[in-house]
Amino acid sequence: MPDVSSPALPIDEALPRLTSALERRNAAVLVAPPGAGKTTRVPLALLDARWRGDGRILVLEPRRLAARAAASRMAATLGQSVGETVGLRVRLGSKVSARTRVEVVTDGVFARMIVDDPELRGVAAVLFDEFHERSLDADLGLALALDAQAGLREDLRILVMSATLDGARVAKLLGEAEVVESAGRAFPVETRHLPRDPRGRIEDAAASAVRRALAEERGSLLVFLPGRAEIRRTAERLAGLPTDVDLVELHGGLDPRAQDRAVAPAEPGRRKVVLATSIAETSLTIEGVRVVIDCGLARTPRHEPALGITRLETVRASRASVDQRRGRAGRTKPGVCYRLWEEAATRSLEPFAPPEILASDLGGLLLDLAAWGVTDPSTLAFLDPPPAAAVAEARSTLIGLGALDADGRIMERGRRLRSIALPPRLAAMLLDAVVSGDGSLAALIALMAVERGLGGDGADLGARLERFARERGPRAEDARRLAGSWLASAGGVPGEADLSRAGLVAARAFPDRIAKARGGRAGAFLLANGRGAALDPTEPLSREPYLAVLDLTGVAQEGRILLAAALTENDVVAAAGGRIEERTEVAFDAHAGAVRGRLRRKLGALTLAERPVAVAPGPETAQALAEGAASLGIERLPWSDAARTLRARVGFLARAEPEAGWPDLSDATLSASAAEWLAPFLTEATALRDVSAGQLSEALGSLIPYPLRHRLDAEAPTHFEAPTGSRLPVDYAGEDAPAVDVRVQELYGLTAHPAIAGGRLPLTLRLLSPAHRPIQVTRDLPGFWRGSWKDVRAEMRGRYPKHLWPEDPAAAAPTTRAKPRGT
Repeated sequence: MPDVSSPALPIDEALPRLTSALERRNAAVLVAPPGAGKTTRVPLALLDARWRGDGRILVLEPRRLAARAAASRMAATLGQSVGETVGLRVRLGSKVSARTRVEVVTDGVFARMIVDDPELRGVAAVLFDEFHERSLDADLGLALALDAQAGLREDLRILVMSATLDGARVAKLLGEAEVVESAGRAFPVETRHLPRDPRGRIEDAAASAVRRALAEERGSLLVFLPGRAEIRRTAERLAGLPTDVDLVELHGGLDPRAQDRAVAPAEPGRRKVVLATSIAETSLTIEGVRVVIDCGLARTPRHEPALGITRLETVRASRASVDQRRGRAGRTKPGVCYRLWEEAATRSLEPFAPPEILASDLGGLLLDLAAWGVTDPSTLAFLDPPPAAAVAEARSTLIGLGALDADGRIMERGRRLRSIALPPRLAAMLLDAVVSGDGSLAALIALMAVERGLGGDGADLGARLERFARERGPRAEDARRLAGSWLASAGGVPGEADLSRAGLVAARAFPDRIAKARGGRAGAFLLANGRGAALDPTEPLSREPYLAVLDLTGVAQEGRILLAAALTENDVVAAAGGRIEERTEVAFDAHAGAVRGRLRRKLGALTLAERPVAVAPGPETAQALAEGAASLGIERLPWSDAARTLRARVGFLARAEPEAGWPDLSDATLSASAAEWLAPFLTEATALRDVSAGQLSEALGSLIPYPLRHRLDAEAPTHFEAPTGSRLPVDYAGEDAPAVDVRVQELYGLTAHPAIAGGRLPLTLRLLSPAHRPIQVTRDLPGFWRGSWKDVRAEMRGRYPKHLWPEDPAAAAPTTRAKPRGT
C-alpha cells in the first residue's frame, strides 16, 4: 500500500483495473512504459488484495542492481528499511525477515526457489518485472510458475509486467489473461544524430560526443556503451573534464556502494557523466540526467552448440532498446538524446533483442527441468521454445558430467550439482576439486568466472586470484562468503588455495577449451574444440605453450580471450588424459609423390605430440594417394595409349549422345572424384611409382556403366578397317568428329562414306599420299571422287608415277602397292 504522501505516478490510474483483473483471474499482463511507476507501485498496491491472505509477493528483476534499487525505493515509500515489509534476495547478499511481505529477487534466484519448492509455499503472487528483457531465467521461471499454477497452485497469481512487450502474445501464453495498459509520463526528448566513422573506435566517438554535450546542454549525462572495456577506454579519453563534472561508471562488476554512487543525483552545483552498459536501460532512474548519448551497440551472449561455447558478441542494439535509452533523457524534465549513427539506420534495427533462450547455454535450464521432473522442454509453456540443437548439446554435456542418465532423468550427481548455485560445469569442477583437495581454489575460480571485475579485469586468472586475495571491500567480502557457501554445498572445508594449480583445476572443468599456442604469431591459440582464440601479444600469458580458457568473446574464427590460466603439457595430460587419443594419420607428400604417416597424440583439434611412422597400404593410404595424385594433376599419372583412347572415345559419345548417360572422363572431373574411382584400385600402393597403367585402365573401365560397355566398340570403334583390310586407328582426341589417317589408294572402290555411332556420324578422313603426306580432308568421300579427285589425280600422277591413279576411283580396286611391273 503506497504512502499517500508519495507523488502521483502514471501507473496509479491503472491500478484499480489491474487489481480487479487479478481478483477475477489468476494471471494478468501489465504493459507500462518506463517511468510509469509499475516496479514500485504495483507490489505495494497488491498488499491489500483479498486473495493475498498472508502470502508474500515475489517481485522478479533481471539484474541485482535493479532488484536493490526497487527494494530500496519501495521500503523508502513505506518509511522503512529493506528487510522489513520489503525484502531483498540476491546472490551477493539478502535482507529478509519474518515481517517481509514483498520480496524482490532476481530471475535466477526465483528459478532455483521454485524448483526447490514447486508449491511456492507462503507465496501468493509472482510478478515478472521488465519481462521484455527476456532473460533465460525469466523464461524458465515463467514456464515453471505456469506449470505449478496448473497442477499445484491454482490460487497463485502471476503478473507479467513490461515496458515494451507484445502483450497479446504473453496473454495467450497465460491462458488469455487480461492485458492492462498504462500511459507513461515522459517529457519531450530531442534526438540529434552524430554519425560516427564505423572504422573508428567507439570510445573516441563517445568521448567527443560527451564533450560536445557538456558544452551544448545542461544537466547530467548518461552514456550507453557496450561493455566495461569500452567504458574504461572512454573514461581514459575524458581525462581533464571541467572540475564541476564527476565521471562515474555503472556496470554489473561494481560493488553495491559504487553502483549506488553512480545512480545517486549529482551534488548541488555539480554535473555527472555516467558511463553505463545496458544495465541502465530499465528499472533505474538516475536523478538529474537529461542528456543521453547512445553508441547504438549492445553486448549479448551467443551460444555455439557445435563448440559448446557461449561467447559475448557486440551487436547493434534493437529498436526497443534504443527507444528505452532515449527515454532516459525525459524521465524528470525535457531532454536531449545524441545518437552516434545515421538517422536512416534506425529503421533497419531489429524491433526487439532476441530472447536469451534462443542464444544461450541451456545446461542449467535442462538440469533444473530434470529436477522438476521434465525431460522434454517442449512439454512446458515457453514463450519461445528452446532450440533443439542447444538442448541436444546441453543434454550431452550433462550426461557427460554424470548429471543425467541417457533418458534425460536427473541422477544423484545431478542433484548435487544443482545444490551448488553455479552453472553445471563449474559445479562439477567444484565437486571434483573437493575430492582432489582443491576445493577452496575451485570455489575462487568459479567466483572469477561468474562475478566479473573481481581481482580486476585482466585475462590472467592467476594474477586476478592474487589481486583478489588482497581486496578488502564490501563486495570482495560478500564474494568470499558466496564462495564459501558453494564450497560448503559441495561438501568441502575452507583451506589454503594453491594458486599454482589454477590452470589444472580450470582445465578439468573445460577440457574442450584447453588451448595450444599456434606457431608464427604471439598470442595466437587453437582451442581443443577447434576454435581460434587470441591474446594481446603484450600479455604475459601470450607466451605460454598451453592455456585453460574460461571466457572469451568475439567472432567464431578467432575470439578474444577474456580469462585464462597457464598450463604445462603435464597439466594437459592430467586434466584431459581420458580424452587424449593416439592415432596414425596419413597424408600425401607431394615432393616425394608418396603417402607418409605420422603418429599423433591429439586432444580434439590439438596435436600434443607427433612422430613419423611407416605406413602399410590399405583403404586410407589409397584414398590419400588418389587425392594426392589428383592434386598434382591427373595428367601426370601413367596413362597408357589405350586408356587415353578410351577416355577420348567415351568423351566423343558423351558429346554425341548427351542423354545416354556416358560418364565424364575429363581431367577436371577425374581429379575432383579421384577418391571415389581411383582409390579402390590403389589399396596395395603407397606411392605414385607403385601405380601401373593397368590399374589406371581397370579403374577407368569401372566408370563405364555395364549397359553402355557393349555399345562402346560398336559405336566408337578403336580402328577403321579400310577396303584393303588395313586396321587404322581412329583419332578421337579432337573436338571435331573422329578422324582416320588413310592413304587414298586404300579407299579405291568405296562408294559410301564410312561412319560410326551407328552410322549417324561420318568419320573425318585425312587422305594421305603414298608417302603419307596430307592430300585432303573430307567427310564426303563420294563427293570427293566426283569433284576434286581430278585435280588431285593429276598432281599425284606427276609425283608418284609408279602408283595407280584411276580416272574413276569408285570403280577401281583398293591397293597398298605400286603398279605391278609391265602395266
